[in-house]
Parts: sequence; C-alpha cells; structure tokens
Amino acid sequence: MLGKTYESQVCSIARALELIGERWSLLIVRDAVFGGATRYSDFQRNLGVATNILKARLDGFVEAGIMRRHRYSEQPVLHEYLLTDKGRALAPALVALSEWGDRWATDGEPPILYTHSVCGSGITQQTTCAHCGLVNDPTEIQAVIGPGMPPERIPRNA
Repeated sequence: MLGKTYESQVCSIARALELIGERWSLLIVRDAVFGGATRYSDFQRNLGVATNILKARLDGFVEAGIMRRHRYSEQPVLHEYLLTDKGRALAPALVALSEWGDRWATDGEPPILYTHSVCGSGITQQTTCAHCGLVNDPTEIQAVIGPGMPPERIPRNA
C-alpha cells in the first residue's frame, strides 16, 4: 500500500504499516469502523480523497482481507466495502492512536469520545501485563525477541 516495502524489517509494526500505514488508509478504516461507511461514495464524500487513491486503498484492503467487496446494485454495478474480522480488529489500535492524538496533538478537549455501545461508559485502550495488570509507565515496556524472529536475525549476544 505504501509504495515501498520494509523487507529488511522483521517487525509486526512494519508489516502493519505495509497494509494500513498511509494516512488515507487509516482514515478510511476509521470511517468504516466508527462511522459505518461502506460505499465508495461515502468514503469519497467524507474524506475528499482523490478517486484514484481511494480506489487503490479499497482494492488493497480487499486484497489484504481487511475488507470484502459486496455488490449491492446490478444497474449500475456498484459495490460496498464491508469490514472483515481482520478489519474490525483495528478498532483498539485506532482508539489508542486517537488517545495519543488527544494528549499530544489536540488543543483543548477531545473532538471524539469512544463509548461502549452496551452501557455507554467511556472506552480507553490500555496496556496490561499478564501478571501485574495495568502498566501506566511506558518506560516499563520493553521489546524482546519473539518466537517469530528468524534465527539468522537474532543477535549473537542475545
């Protein structure tokens, strides 16, 4: 999707960026997840994105399994773009990015609040330790080599 690859990076963040790392991509997914947008015309109207870019992003999402294309009209032939489980699973990442933006990139109060549709309470994205619970200090988070790291990429001193 980005026009460049991160083949030299063995990292799930880099892999995710390949699929959704471009700004229009994140906004399209945001509108689908939280705004219910499904039709090409919805995305185009809401975002004002150039048609060639929108088509490329939607086609890429279908190819990546983030959305599926569903024909809703025969005359003319029109499709809607429906999120798959893989696409809907991006919601927590979008909430986390929004919280970061509320804190570091927005003056004043948050422009959008996320709530639980069942009870109406606020939603937050939090980092938790499987043993200790909530982790509030980001300096306590470390990256360690996982089981998916190719053996040839593991530093000799690790």
